[in-house]
Amino acid sequence: MVKEIGGAVVNGVDSFDFDPSAPPPFRIAEIRAAIPKHCWVKNPWRSLSYVFRDVFVIFALAFAAICLDAWFVWPLYWIAQGTMFWAIFVLGHDCGHGSFSDSPKLNSIVGHILHSAILVPYHGWRISHRTHHQNHGHVENDESWVPLPEKIYKSLDLATKLMRFTVPFPIFAYPFYLWTRSPGKEGSHFNPYSNLFNPSERKAVMTSTICWSLMFALLVYLSFAVGHLRVLKLYAVPYWVFVMWLDLVTYLHHHGYDKKLPWYRGKEWSYLRGGLTTIDRDYGWFNSIHHDIGTHVIHHLFPQIPHYHLVEATKAAKPVLGKYYREPKRSGPIPYHLVKNLVASISRDHYVSDSGDVVFYQTDNELYKITKM
Repeated sequence: MVKEIGGAVVNGVDSFDFDPSAPPPFRIAEIRAAIPKHCWVKNPWRSLSYVFRDVFVIFALAFAAICLDAWFVWPLYWIAQGTMFWAIFVLGHDCGHGSFSDSPKLNSIVGHILHSAILVPYHGWRISHRTHHQNHGHVENDESWVPLPEKIYKSLDLATKLMRFTVPFPIFAYPFYLWTRSPGKEGSHFNPYSNLFNPSERKAVMTSTICWSLMFALLVYLSFAVGHLRVLKLYAVPYWVFVMWLDLVTYLHHHGYDKKLPWYRGKEWSYLRGGLTTIDRDYGWFNSIHHDIGTHVIHHLFPQIPHYHLVEATKAAKPVLGKYYREPKRSGPIPYHLVKNLVASISRDHYVSDSGDVVFYQTDNELYKITKM
């Protein structure tokens, strides 16, 4: 484990006024008990109201862009529509967690519709995301933006390192991750025989892959029926804005805090300790648009809480969490401040040690110099 000496920075680890890697002085049951009972209640009609709202906005934006069809309108449309694609991803994400409703059938139907519409294989992603939540903060077993052990990192060629650790390339990673996962991991979210899934999950994964394929085929058909350029402007560009949102948000939920946070292995890891390394973020005007997904610590610990109760649940839990809760920096209407966090982390957080049960990100100084040239 990397240690601090006299408040100094040792091996890239900033000084805290307490040890964030130490076992917390509270149990997860105490956090649960602090959260009001109504925060656990899932209202399917309320959840569906957000779906209807977002889908209405998506079609309204597309209709307005088609009618106006001016050069200055399209960039505004792409940003707005890509943000709405991200919003419906979050609702599909809630379906995957079962926080959308108590009905698995309703969750699956809505999840497939929302995620297939934005080219996400619902069950394939749902299962790998479940793995992420069950192993958050674990070096080897986590699934999303997991750190590279030093041996794997040093086996990568320079081009791969530059693509992975130079902004803006990492914020376009999601579609490629769906097909090939991260370095050091094998499997595909589309292949029911991938080692991501148990044999009992293969039928569900195949169903989602078929739904994804039908959506892709529809887009190909529309590109010939109404024109490649129109599909590019109405769908493809907003899709990549959505991908940027997804990668930005999911990365910053687990990286880029002002002071380095621990990752765990072996006996040092626990569900609670891993969850406490997640980070809440404030996205300004976008908080309500993307359904408060920035309220992430409580979501990670209790993913069954509906998104519309996360802010209240977090407020109730903060007295228990104490210093283990890191208050997010308040944002203006547009969260420009998060770009600094993203760039600083991606350019410096390259790998973790191959040994040790509590580790912190380290920097490849040679790569850092290259990316700063």
